[in-house]
Amino acid sequence: MASHVQEALRLTEYVKAFYKTGAYIGVVTEDKDSVKVVQIKDVLKHPIQGDLHNPNQTDVPLFHERKALAFNERANIPATMVKPFDGKPGDYYEHLAEAVMELEWRLKEEDSAFNQKSLEALAGVKKEYELMYNMNFS
Repeated sequence: MASHVQEALRLTEYVKAFYKTGAYIGVVTEDKDSVKVVQIKDVLKHPIQGDLHNPNQTDVPLFHERKALAFNERANIPATMVKPFDGKPGDYYEHLAEAVMELEWRLKEEDSAFNQKSLEALAGVKKEYELMYNMNFS
């Protein structure tokens, strides 16, 4: 089965890649055995905000504003986090907006200190997207 999976991850074929807390569709442009270089083509799930090493914590040295990987950005992703994807990517910017709104909706479901701080960080990320990509979240 391993050879089937490896065959499915040939260069230029679409893959689903999980990077930090985001999920993407991309193309493997380089195979470094334990790491795949994935060129991002679509966003499936927006990364959560905050410190990855202290999930759901607000009392951390730096509460990160996490943006999604950019369209055509290349990322080194552990091979175990790259899976075959049967399909084609959609519109990156449309799906980015949907992923942001989905994350925002989930954060608003429960009133907690972490969710409030995440919503503040996400507001900053949305402003950056508006400037970078001429998006409108209003």
